[in-house]
Amino acid sequence: MDAVWLQNYDPLHNPVLSTVLAALPVVVLLGSIALLRIRIHFSALIGLGAALAVALLAYQMPVKAAVASSLYGAAFGLFPIGWIILNVIFLYQLTVKRGLFEVLRDSLATLAPDPRVQLILIAFAFGAFIEGIAGFGAPVAITGAILIQLGFRPLHASALALIANTAPVAFGSLGIPITTLAQVTGLDVSKISAMVGRQLSFFSVLVPFWVVTAFAGWRGMCGVWPAALVAGVAFAVPQFLVSNLHGPWLVGVASGGCSIAALVGLMRVWRPAEKWELLANGAGDGLAEGKQQPVASVVSNGQRERALAFGTKGMLPNGVPAVDCPGSRPRVWRGWMPWVILTAFILLWGLPQFKATVDRIMAPKLAVPYLHNRVQRVAPVAPAGAKPEAAEFKINILSATGTGILLAAVVAGMAMGFGLRQLAKTYLETLWRVRYSLLTIAAMLALGNVTKYSGTDATLGLALARTGWFYPFFGTLLGWLGVALTGSDTSSNVLFGSLQKITAEQTGLSPILMVSANSSGGVMGKMVDAQSIVVASTATNWYGHEGSILRYVFFHSLALAALMGLLVLLQAYVVPFSRMVVP
Repeated sequence: MDAVWLQNYDPLHNPVLSTVLAALPVVVLLGSIALLRIRIHFSALIGLGAALAVALLAYQMPVKAAVASSLYGAAFGLFPIGWIILNVIFLYQLTVKRGLFEVLRDSLATLAPDPRVQLILIAFAFGAFIEGIAGFGAPVAITGAILIQLGFRPLHASALALIANTAPVAFGSLGIPITTLAQVTGLDVSKISAMVGRQLSFFSVLVPFWVVTAFAGWRGMCGVWPAALVAGVAFAVPQFLVSNLHGPWLVGVASGGCSIAALVGLMRVWRPAEKWELLANGAGDGLAEGKQQPVASVVSNGQRERALAFGTKGMLPNGVPAVDCPGSRPRVWRGWMPWVILTAFILLWGLPQFKATVDRIMAPKLAVPYLHNRVQRVAPVAPAGAKPEAAEFKINILSATGTGILLAAVVAGMAMGFGLRQLAKTYLETLWRVRYSLLTIAAMLALGNVTKYSGTDATLGLALARTGWFYPFFGTLLGWLGVALTGSDTSSNVLFGSLQKITAEQTGLSPILMVSANSSGGVMGKMVDAQSIVVASTATNWYGHEGSILRYVFFHSLALAALMGLLVLLQAYVVPFSRMVVP
């Protein structure tokens, strides 16, 4: 048996040079995507090569452990993450083939005809609901696919789905990021949940305004501020209450559901005074005010027929009367049916009791050879006496969220009239369509694992931890960095949770505050991690343009992370914010 390898966080015996070296794989990856515009699967492989070179040559990581960590990460990228994406796109393809996605699109357009409100309803509220149940990229994939069918340009559908998927991430997948953080640090899960709720609730109100402004500008946002306010407050209040009074498990589901209900209720009594329409040809920036564009070019004959079919009442923008048609309602139900089935399956698969029962049937764990318990994190990243790093691959094929999505797709497909042969043919077509996306996600997770097990991530984290009085601000950015590197708030909490606790205790800060800041700051990194960007580009059929998406979202990610860092800094030192810290 090989000896346990101890990580070294300063391999060049110079903290500055070691930090620059540790950042090299990230710089190579992002530079290849955003600046050199190399296809993202090639960029991911180049970044992985850089990470392996740094780990082997500078950090002296054992070759077998380095190879094992990359294979372990690639496997995790394919399952469960790639498994979710493949099956979500499969369901989407089935609805497109039957023409039901168009029905869903037009039903949503009737409920919320303004694209700015659609953005709040779908990307923010519905996306948060799915995040609360599933996580792992599912909300971005689903909402991105819906937005593209509503007429949003691929860049907007991808980037705005990513921006909107921030506030719910810390409580995603039934609170797994928070419960994992509690396990890693040994702190009370209820206290971490409460503190994260006291940080993110401010941003839950802000994000709907932010995402609409990113899309439509300040003036466009002002036209729908009641919808943004209602959706944000209806999300933030339950988020605060449930996280503080109950725990992290149902925060996302409750908040997302309340936000959807409140926004739908508002749309029954209020509509924006100034109507905006998406440009039919996708020209310009993707939108134009109705009065700036001939209405006839927006409201086509096809839209007129759909208005008659859906039973809308009143007048279309060009003065065409809309009539009620009772026979249309079954068709509307058919359009929503696949997504109702999907939500039901995801809810069932998200129940801890269901997962535990199914895992007892089949959920073997495979210890990764040459890696499991062979790598040891050391002080100050890990406390004295910490166990070596585990590396077990759990094959929970039955309880995996992707399996629930696959079964939902099969049930929905049969309800739509597909035969087994047609379903199999469509599945193979979907697999071929997302092949490069799966390769990219595997390479990205391999890169993230190499940085984790080699210790390069800890070198970057220690650089941010040496910031003295400003540590609350930069400690929050450490969480952002962790998610940007790994693509997961849970993984970021595993990487840096102990470091945050140790540094907080050494500097006299509240461990609960800084451990929570790691998760709260991490959510802002979700929109720039390459894995999420690939999910978005795949869902919107815009694979190959990830550099454009990254350039679009990078400022928003960094700006929101900085604002979160400022809030944590105030909570650390300034009354009345400091009174919000959970004792």
